[in-house]
Amino acid sequence: MRALGFCLLMRATPALSKEIGRVGVDWTGNDIVIKAIRDPKVTWVTSHIAYFARSVLDRLLNANWFEDPSNSSIACRQTGPLSLGDIDTSPLGEDVFIWSTSPIFKSLNVTRIFNQKTQVLICLIYTNDLTQGSAKMSISTVPRYGATKP
Repeated sequence: MRALGFCLLMRATPALSKEIGRVGVDWTGNDIVIKAIRDPKVTWVTSHIAYFARSVLDRLLNANWFEDPSNSSIACRQTGPLSLGDIDTSPLGEDVFIWSTSPIFKSLNVTRIFNQKTQVLICLIYTNDLTQGSAKMSISTVPRYGATKP
C-alpha cells in the first residue's frame, strides 16, 4: 500500500530512476530507500540517492499524515565515457529529478549545475517545501576529464 501511495505522488521528470535498495529501520515499516538516477542529458553518470520513506502505519500511529523528514543524500559517479548533452550551464542549473513527498507541500529535488571554469558537474539534492525551506542538503561532484560534448 505504501508503494502505491508514493507512486501516485511521483511527478514526471526527464530522469530515469530505479529503486535499487531498501533498508527497514523500525517495526512500523519506515525505510531508507536507495535509487539510481540516470540523467538523460549527461551520459554515463549515475547518481545514487538515499532518503527516508515513512510508512502508512507510522503516519497513522503518529496522526501526522503529511509530515516527512527532509533527510537525503546523493553520490554521483562516472560509469563510462562522459558526454554532456544540451544542459543548462547557468549558475542556477536545472532540475534532473523531482519527486513529491507530500501531495501539495514538499518535494525531493536533484539539480544539476555545471561549473564551466573547473569543468565539474555538481549534483545537489535538497527538499523544496511550499511553506518553509530546509537547510538539509547534500552534493556530489563529477569532474569532466576527457569528456565530449556532442
